[in-house]
Amino acid sequence: MVRAYNFSSGPAMLPEGVLEKVQSELLSWQGSGMSVMELSHRGKDFTGIARNAEATLRRILDIPDEYHVLFLQGGATSQFSMVPANLLRDQGADYIDTGIWSRKAIAEARRYGRVRLAGTGERCGFSCIPEPGSLEFDPDAAYVHYTPNETISGVEFSYVPDTSRVPLVADMSSTLLSRPLDVSRFGLIYAGAQKNIGPAGLTLVLIHEDLVGEPVAGTPTMFDYRVHVKNASMFNTPPTFAWYVAGEVFSWIEAEGGLEEMGVRNRRKAEKLYAHLDNSDFYKTAVEPGSRSWMNITFALADETCNSAFLSGSEAAGLKNLKGHRSVGGMRASLYNAMPEAGVDVLIEYMREFERTHG
Repeated sequence: MVRAYNFSSGPAMLPEGVLEKVQSELLSWQGSGMSVMELSHRGKDFTGIARNAEATLRRILDIPDEYHVLFLQGGATSQFSMVPANLLRDQGADYIDTGIWSRKAIAEARRYGRVRLAGTGERCGFSCIPEPGSLEFDPDAAYVHYTPNETISGVEFSYVPDTSRVPLVADMSSTLLSRPLDVSRFGLIYAGAQKNIGPAGLTLVLIHEDLVGEPVAGTPTMFDYRVHVKNASMFNTPPTFAWYVAGEVFSWIEAEGGLEEMGVRNRRKAEKLYAHLDNSDFYKTAVEPGSRSWMNITFALADETCNSAFLSGSEAAGLKNLKGHRSVGGMRASLYNAMPEAGVDVLIEYMREFERTHG
């Protein structure tokens, strides 16, 4: 069997070694005679898997002891509501608007209270990130929320906003575990798993203990961070298989050299593809150089009548899911941790040959 290079923005590629291990244990996890999918979430076997996954994640991210690690359901989209339900209270919150995903978070937060924009990428048509000096924060805000990487437009913060004493909340669905990170600079981090973490169905939340408090009246039990902290993410049946696979991904990252090595690889992959785009008149990217994502590289063909031929040819070459999001069109290559550098090399060679025959 030949594995494809899957450039999907999510669900994305998983490390081949992780898939092979999962395959070997699928019918009988560690000789138990049961699949991980059949283990009781409250039994000693699965609680051991859960503890090991959290311990490995804490090591590779160097998570301080005062942070809770939650393994939840509902995707990052549920966090758009859980964050304001638990943190907004009567103070209001600042949000930075950099694209579609940040705007979805803003829309949900406005259901709970006052939201003001501390910055926006509107001046450049959301092809850039606001400069640090342009951000204006309310010192009395309950928190500041931002999306470090916008998967659809392919823009990414090259810096962590300085919010002084106001807790910083980040939707890191596309970037968590892709490079080193100082968790202590954040009050809360959340991330859907289906990029760099594991299968879809799991959501990670890292939350400082000081932010676990009284949610707004009427908040559903499943949206109360206190409930999940008290029950170690097992108030209800969690996504056990996704949790198990995520733990294997954490172990793979650690064995490969940790987040320092992931960062080196991811930077190199992105720089290689951007260099090819910048040196071609046949391809173009609208994202300003200082705001370019490492994870989601968006580009277009100068002659859009060639789009269908480009995509059909790439599929035939084993380069999957390069079609851009329907709201922006063009192409998108997502280069998460599991995408090997060889995949980028094959993509560039295909792009070079397509330009030669269609340019």
